[in-house]
This record gives sequence, structure tokens and C-alpha cells, in this order.
Amino acid sequence: MRRIIAAAGALSLTVLALTACATPSSGSESCTRDVSGSTALDLIDVTDTEVGTKPAVALSAPVHVDGLAARDAVTGDGRAITSDAQDVVFDLTVLDGSSGAPIAASGYTGTLSEVYPLDSWEATFPGLVDALHCATEGSRVVMALGPDEVTADTRARFGMTEDATTVVVLDLQKVYLAAADGADQFNDRPGMPSVVLAPDGRPGIVIPDNAPPSDLAVEVLKKGDGPEVTGDVPVRVHYTGVTWADEKVFDSTWGRGAQPMELDSTVPGFADALRGQTVGSQILVVIPPDQGYSDTAQGAIPANSTLVFVVDILGLDAAS
Repeated sequence: MRRIIAAAGALSLTVLALTACATPSSGSESCTRDVSGSTALDLIDVTDTEVGTKPAVALSAPVHVDGLAARDAVTGDGRAITSDAQDVVFDLTVLDGSSGAPIAASGYTGTLSEVYPLDSWEATFPGLVDALHCATEGSRVVMALGPDEVTADTRARFGMTEDATTVVVLDLQKVYLAAADGADQFNDRPGMPSVVLAPDGRPGIVIPDNAPPSDLAVEVLKKGDGPEVTGDVPVRVHYTGVTWADEKVFDSTWGRGAQPMELDSTVPGFADALRGQTVGSQILVVIPPDQGYSDTAQGAIPANSTLVFVVDILGLDAAS
């Protein structure tokens, strides 16, 4: 049977406050890139260097826009940004549109180690977040951000006037999945929990009325076609964990951002469940006490608890 069940069939069950079921797609085919161009962008001259290499940017005249204008100078063929909460890696060069003076630039180190959720930029460059909707990994995006697209505090910190336009050239080097996007898998082991998915991929876990398995139990709910998790580099995941006995969520990354994990820093059952899985996969894991926290209470987890996790494998981080 499929462990991912329709929400309609689970309304009579305890489903952790979820009432919808859908399988989100994180591929570029699910996204339509729609950016608002402007003739003002023609005033931005960008040296045609390789994406990921610092470009030379100059303005042939002052640039002014009232809102947001953006275009893809280079269109990558990688994964698309389908959610503001996705983790991304990019380099950017920022200029004052009035004077052409450089304001800031990232390091362009090529290490792909600076990973941030896209929506973390809402507090400084909200227009940047909008400009990257459906942008694809490997793209170079040229954008002009009007006064309302950059916060007043940010403009003040850069010494820009209140009505200044901010010019940004951004190289989108890596896009992590928003949620597991692998192919649904068939599972028929009796007595295992079932999973309900919200439209954004957030899982709810339904615990059956039977005793938990005594050994580590792992089921692949979705099989991704990405690289394998070996433990050599951190794996970036979304997860929700509940205790079998009381069916209560003790931890979840959904709503606070995906997390990088070193396998050797997790409980043995969690590490063993992830090792050998592939990016894009979603797995259901039941961890007995001897492979979890054993007879030691851990925060909201009572001693001798059987733990249940649904884990979405979103990508692999760069090596430390």
C-alpha cells in the first residue's frame, strides 16, 4: 500500500492539524518565469563572464524604476525556485542606480557554502525575493529595485537617497528542493504509520493502533533521483518527528527552515535510515529506543520512546 494517504480518508484520525493532501513539485516544469522587464535594464552593462565569477557591472546612465524590473541575462537549466522558503546559494553585486557606485558584493569563492533560505532576504531586499520567483539554478539575473523593493534601513545603511534605485546582478548557483519530489513508492509492511501531506509538502503522521516495531524500520515513500547520502558531507533535510506512544510532535523543521545534518551527530537510527538514500527522497523511519535516546529523556521526548520521523532529503551541502 502507499503510506501517503489522502487527507479525506484521514479526517477521522489524529492527523496533526493537517487537512489537505498533495504532492508538491519542485521542478522547473511546475513554474512559469514571469519577470517585469524595463528599458531601464538596458542601461546596465554586465561583462559577459561565467556565472559564479564576479562580473564587471557599469551603468551607461542613471537607472530609475518605480517598482521591480528584472531579466535573465543567462538562463540556467537547473532546479527552479518554487517557494520563498527554499534554501539557495548565490553571489551578487549591488550598485547605486543613481550614481553607479558599487555598494556591496559577495565573495564569489565558488565554495557553495553560504546557504540561506530565500525569504531571509525579505528584511533587506524584498524585491530581490520577488525577482527570483521561478528562476533556475545556473541563471544570472539582472534586476533594478525601486525604493519600495529595498527597505529604508538598508538604503540608509548604504548611504542611498530615499528615491534611489538599487541595481543587483545575481548569480544563482544552487537551489535546494522545497520538498521531496521523487516518485511515489509501494510499501506493504503492516503496522507502520501513514503520512498525510499538505500542499507545501508538510507531513502529518498517523500512528496505528498496534505496538511499534522492535527493530529499526525504514520505508521509502518517494524515491528521488539525486545524489546519494553518504555522510561525507552534510545532508539538508526537512523532518517532522513524533513519539509513537503519545503521537505528539516533538520537533519539526517545517515553518522554521530546512536543516543541515551531519550523520555522525544524530542518533544512530536516524543516521542509518538516511545513509544510502538519495536527494529528492522522502522516508518514513521508526526508531526503537535503543537506536534513539534509550532510557534518557531528551527535551519533550520521554525516556524509552519509540520515535517516528518523516524526512525529506532536499540536497547535499558543500564539504566543510
